Amino acid sequence: MENSSVVIKNLRKTFGSLTAVNDLTLDIASGELFGLLGVNGAGKTTTIKMLSCLTKPDSGEAFLGGKSIVTESNEVKRIINLSTQETAVAPKLTVKENLRFMADIYGIDDPQGAVDRVINELSLGSVLDRKAKTLSGGWQRKVSIAMALVTSPRILFLDEPTLGLDVLARRELWNVIKGLKSKMTIILTTHYLDEAEALCDRIAIMTGGCLRAVGTADELKKLAGKDSFEDAFIEIAERSNGKEEAV
Repeated sequence: MENSSVVIKNLRKTFGSLTAVNDLTLDIASGELFGLLGVNGAGKTTTIKMLSCLTKPDSGEAFLGGKSIVTESNEVKRIINLSTQETAVAPKLTVKENLRFMADIYGIDDPQGAVDRVINELSLGSVLDRKAKTLSGGWQRKVSIAMALVTSPRILFLDEPTLGLDVLARRELWNVIKGLKSKMTIILTTHYLDEAEALCDRIAIMTGGCLRAVGTADELKKLAGKDSFEDAFIEIAERSNGKEEAV
């Protein structure tokens, strides 16, 4: 794929007799909001850990922004950031202190400028002086994403960003994520199929460590012969041939 931000080639990871990720090959375009879906144990988390250089692949390779996760992991870490499903905020610090702490950890040249930029982008002004532990779950998740954005990553991983939030908080966070589209490459994992359909440019479906299908939500529905994306996901996920399906 031309203008690819992420290029994955035959990526593989095993744990004992379990193959968590089985020869994954995939391209993600620059500026794309890409969804990674699958049931529990599909290999999503292991894939994200390899791509973010938290664990090494047994074989295969991936290039993020042209940098190898195998031989240039430090360079990869400089251009990515990760917002985990566990809200990563220091509860006793204020929102402003959390953001500044993150900027200082990464040694950003203009830490206050970076903090001010994120405050404006995510409209955090009303909660800046509140301790993180006093915020609602939705606000804490928003601050967690803001902390990942302080470093101006070229590639952002959002791991289950709306997990456990109520409907209104989820929709508010959707608007935040939509506002980030095209500004960077975003890889989103979620169990909420409506979320993937509403937000993602393209979606990959994994089961059993294998890539089953890749395409837009409409392409995947057409592939599965289903009218709803949920039905299409179930149809594709339940197939057992272990091969990627073209769309």
